Amino acid sequence: MPSETTSSPTSTLQAGMGAIPHAAGTTFRVWAPHAEAVAVVGPFNDWNHSAHPLTHEADGYWAADVADLGPGTEYKFWLRTADGQELTRNDPYAREVTHSAGSSVVPTLDFDWQDDHFEMPAWNTLVIYELHVGTFNPRTADQPGTFLDVVEKLDYLQQLGINAIEVMPPTEFPGGRSWGYNPSHPFALETDYGGPQAFKELVKQAHRHGIAVILDVVYNHFGPGDLDLWQFDGWQENDGGGIYFYNDWRAETPWGHNRPDYSRPEVRRYIRDNALMWLEDYRVDGLRCDSISHIRNVDGSNDPSRDLPDGWSLMKWINEEIQAKMPWKITIAEDLQGNEYITRAPDADGQGFAAQWDAAFVNILREALTTPNDADRNLSAVAQTLAQAYNGDAFQRVIYTESHDEVANGKSRVPEEIMPGEAHGWFPKKRATLGVALVFTAPGVPMLFQGQEFLADGYFSDDQPLQWQRADELGGLVHLYRDLIGLRRNLTGTTRGLTGQHTEVFHVNNDEKTLAFRRWDAGGAGDETIILANFADVTHDSYTVGLPAAGRWHVRFNSDWQGYDQQFGNFESMGTDAEEGSYDGQPFHAAFGLAPYSVLIISQDA
Repeated sequence: MPSETTSSPTSTLQAGMGAIPHAAGTTFRVWAPHAEAVAVVGPFNDWNHSAHPLTHEADGYWAADVADLGPGTEYKFWLRTADGQELTRNDPYAREVTHSAGSSVVPTLDFDWQDDHFEMPAWNTLVIYELHVGTFNPRTADQPGTFLDVVEKLDYLQQLGINAIEVMPPTEFPGGRSWGYNPSHPFALETDYGGPQAFKELVKQAHRHGIAVILDVVYNHFGPGDLDLWQFDGWQENDGGGIYFYNDWRAETPWGHNRPDYSRPEVRRYIRDNALMWLEDYRVDGLRCDSISHIRNVDGSNDPSRDLPDGWSLMKWINEEIQAKMPWKITIAEDLQGNEYITRAPDADGQGFAAQWDAAFVNILREALTTPNDADRNLSAVAQTLAQAYNGDAFQRVIYTESHDEVANGKSRVPEEIMPGEAHGWFPKKRATLGVALVFTAPGVPMLFQGQEFLADGYFSDDQPLQWQRADELGGLVHLYRDLIGLRRNLTGTTRGLTGQHTEVFHVNNDEKTLAFRRWDAGGAGDETIILANFADVTHDSYTVGLPAAGRWHVRFNSDWQGYDQQFGNFESMGTDAEEGSYDGQPFHAAFGLAPYSVLIISQDA
């Protein structure tokens, strides 16, 4: 039987889109420019479209205020098209749904943030840990993990030294298992992950642990499955997606013909509203924007004939809005084309991202690590990528050896690539830790992928949970990562250079497969940091490198320490006094013991 709830003639329409609950009811507003009539329907009115019609406002927007309806109410929009077709659609702005093919839900906007006054870590001290909610810490292998399951591991991440987590896309997608890059409801949190309130709890608890939350968002395509945005109000051209999508050649993406129409003001506002919602209402500390190359270009290439200027200007606009309102929040682009304009300032013709994933770094370093024969390692290429900086800023790139893309799609974890089926052997462990030591010492924002610190092997799949017992079994390797993170963040006050802008690769020996570089901020003791790396299965009892200053130089980190792994050689690498005399272009020099496939981090006391 229909509810007696009706639109109140005295109620005041609230600003905003979707369902906006307030003290006296809920305002509903939707954009449907080709509809002849619109209503809100649900169990509250027995899905009767005559009970609660929406009034046409202007420019294709429809709205109504319904008294006595509050959070938790299920609803959809009913639309009648010009040709008499009747459609029932989920709310494009729905913040909660029963499931991806179910109904929209009036959201609960209130949340007790308590004393959440989190300060974003300085970007030059960020250490990012990318994780996938469904596989990170599920209670059983049969069900995907939830936001609250992630909360249970925040103590562990804090002790590891992580100060930012990057969450793979958790917006509603078909089914319960996915990487998340097929968003069916861009404003709603995945029901199987716990929904919006649980996500807010994750953000709150992460902040309590001193950990920022960076959210992965997908604006290069929507869907393709369970997508009520598709031909939303019945209109389309060329069998395209209708008002939210391009309906011509610009719609083509690697994931279907479902690229949003970045030229429509309403669609631009839709994506901009989404970005700001996460940052403002959910208090996330940054956004990682998926495949920006496919927003600025149809093919994700640098071919100007296939460019999408409206896509470029949209992301520039969003970055400008964020910088104007919340300049401490970070936006990270996945473009992977080495385009410095992505991270150039908007007033210098750039797109305005703070940082971008650096494909050159991961590709060159992984090749050097996984090449079977030492003689074939290209240290000149490694040296070149170590010194790379976009627009002269060391922290405009995110660097890594593992990410969700690099450990799937035909690729595996680094140790698995080095020795398939024997990822826990000496060679994989030594070369994987060599690589990660360079991730934490090279200029850039370092990033790990979940489980990397305890040598997760195989490849990433959305139905394969992390094996957390390995964190105990390989506790020494976890210790290695913790030590590296502490040095990268300068927690002991002896390696400030790793947070500095300056890098010089001053020693490249392609015959011996060794290299050395220095990092510094302002210079001087406790700042200047030397990194010495050995890419060969050769032990050097006494390896000489140049040093920038006189005095005592201490070995802060030796990746061959047996405390990290019983298979390591524990080769002695002692601190020493610098000798005067030019070497490697430096005014002083000293010799250090250097084990196979090992890295030393060397600095002076402040």
